[in-house]
Formats: sequence, C-alpha cells, structure tokens
Amino acid sequence: MGLDVRDFKKEVLDRSYETPVLVDFWAEWCGPCRILGPILERLAQEANGQWQLAKVNTEEHPEVAMEYGIRSIPNVKLFVDGKVAGEFVGALPEAMVRQWLKKFVPGRYQKQLAQAEQLLVRGENDRAQKILENILNSDPQNVEGRILLARTILFREPQQAARLVENIDEPRHSEMIEAIRTVARLASLHLEPDALPASDVRETYREAIRALLARDFERALQSFITVIRTDRYYDDDGSRKACIAIFKLLGEEHEITKEYRREFSSALYV
Repeated sequence: MGLDVRDFKKEVLDRSYETPVLVDFWAEWCGPCRILGPILERLAQEANGQWQLAKVNTEEHPEVAMEYGIRSIPNVKLFVDGKVAGEFVGALPEAMVRQWLKKFVPGRYQKQLAQAEQLLVRGENDRAQKILENILNSDPQNVEGRILLARTILFREPQQAARLVENIDEPRHSEMIEAIRTVARLASLHLEPDALPASDVRETYREAIRALLARDFERALQSFITVIRTDRYYDDDGSRKACIAIFKLLGEEHEITKEYRREFSSALYV
C-alpha cells in the first residue's frame, strides 16, 4: 500500500532527496483511479525500495493539487530531489506504466554514479574506481557503472575496459562504448606494431597511438589528423575513429575538443 500523505513537504518533497517518491493524485469518486491504484501498489512492492509510492487525495488536499496543476485524475508525478522528474495522466495499462518507470525512475546508485563521474572528470580515477567497484559488487550488470569503470581504467587496463563493455547494447551509450573499444584496439596494436600495414604514415600513426596511451591528447590528435590528411583510410580509417574516440572521452566542452574539432573536420573534407 502507498502512504496516504498528510504532510506533503515532509512525506514527499523531503523524502524524495533520499528515495524517489511516486505520487498518485486520486479521489474516491474517480473510477480510473481505482483501476490505476492497485497497479501502482503492485509495482511499488516489486520495486523493493527503489522508489516509494505516496497517495494524495485531491479532495482532502486541494491546495497541493492546485500547486501542482492537477486538472484531471488520476495524475501521477515522480519527485526526485524535491522536484517533479516525470509525470503522466490517466489510467495507463500496467505494461505502459512499467515502461514509464524504467524511463524516469533513477537507478538505485544514481548519486554514487554521478559522484564517480565527477571524480573521473577531475582526474581522481582511484577514488572513482573504488566507488564504481563497490556498485558493481552489489549490481554486476549495472550498465552505467560498467561503462564508467571502463573509462576509469581505460588507459591503465585497456583490455579489461573493453571486456567491461562487452555485450552492452544500448543506443544511448553506443558512442562511448565505441570510444572505449577503439582505444583498447589501439592499445593492442601498440603491443604488436608489426600488425600495422606498411605505409608512409605508419610511423606517424604509431606516434599518435603512443601519445594517446600516454594521455597526451593534443599530440595524439595532431598526429592522427596528419595521417587523415595524408592517407585517410589507413588502418581501416583508424585515425578518424581515434579522433572521434578522443572527443567523446574528453567531452564536447573540453578545450582540446573545441580546439581540434574544426581541424579534424577540415582534414576529412579537404
């Protein structure tokens, strides 16, 4: 059963800073509410604490209904950190409610993942790694955790990083996964330089790989772009893929990305 809300601030807003709270705005006279209510209660029980269900009777709390613009019921709003993170109106079928929950309810480890990502951006990889390993010990299939850990260890243990993202098939993560796989492949080539085809750009390409693995991204980009200008499709278009991987790992707002993105594009289309 969901909690019948008496103090909205305490039981919904304040509580949502600890656990997402799904609020079911309903009334006794509302037929569709009687259909949706049991579905939400069943799903809340299945969630096992990942989110909490709260029920607000709009007849008893008209001021709350007015504040949140409730014009028809049932109306369902998800509160995270004191704010509405998602909502829907009407008695949706259970399958659609499940899809909606999957889209809007943050994962159990969302805050720890965000903290680890911030540490990674600041270069505090050891601290990020500890947080991510703790998450994966409890939830080995956590997709965000596996990808972040792969990024954290990528230049130290590239093949292990590649294994972490094996079998992850989610479109929203596809570019980062490809970036991780690209760097891991180049790390393998670094150990087997004879695997590279003969070419006038071969040594420049090897130099680019060495710079990349040393995290000298500026020098790596310079060398990869030189290869693109000279022999665009060397190593199966490897320089283009490497540049894209660097941009993805650094982020579009990073100074190096901004500086070299235009030069990269120019090299591709000249």
